[in-house]
Amino acid sequence: LAECGRNFHQRGCLLGTSCNFSAVVELDPLRLLITASGNDKGQLTADHFVEVTSNGNVVAGNGNPSDETKLHLTLVNQRGAASVLHTHSVWSTLLSNAHASEGGIKIAGWEMLKGLAGVKTHDHTEWLPILDNSQDMNELAERLSELLNEQPNIHGFLLRGHGLYTWGASIQEARRHVEILEFLLEVTGRTRQL
Repeated sequence: LAECGRNFHQRGCLLGTSCNFSAVVELDPLRLLITASGNDKGQLTADHFVEVTSNGNVVAGNGNPSDETKLHLTLVNQRGAASVLHTHSVWSTLLSNAHASEGGIKIAGWEMLKGLAGVKTHDHTEWLPILDNSQDMNELAERLSELLNEQPNIHGFLLRGHGLYTWGASIQEARRHVEILEFLLEVTGRTRQL
């Protein structure tokens, strides 16, 4: 997870203390390792993570868990995600505002879509939903839960004016999903410019 932070920082997908990353440590009872709030994610070490229970209570590590822990727990519980990664790139932020009235972004026909789990052909349409951002994490987690029930095949979503959330069956898969979706968002944005 620390390496993800360094890598995404170098790519410009996160700056300063923005973003949050998590991975499941244990399933029963659920234990989730997640970035502690307020740390520079481009310089993460093992000391910048806390372990939380299924209700977000810290059981190991120092500091407070990310404010968005409830979103991570929702994805773990409803998608069986082993890792959840959240980035704040320029393209995800801009496009989440530009497409908010449509409720999401349709991405189709690009070879890189095959990097998403279960996608076998470029002839695929990926819907990337957009949720309005909120500082009320309980309310936002409820809306995310509804979205996941309504759209079971998505690989990620955008928070409006905020950034990308994606997940995977492993840290490696979640990282690949960030790379693929961030690439596709940039392609979408640059295509509009052309």
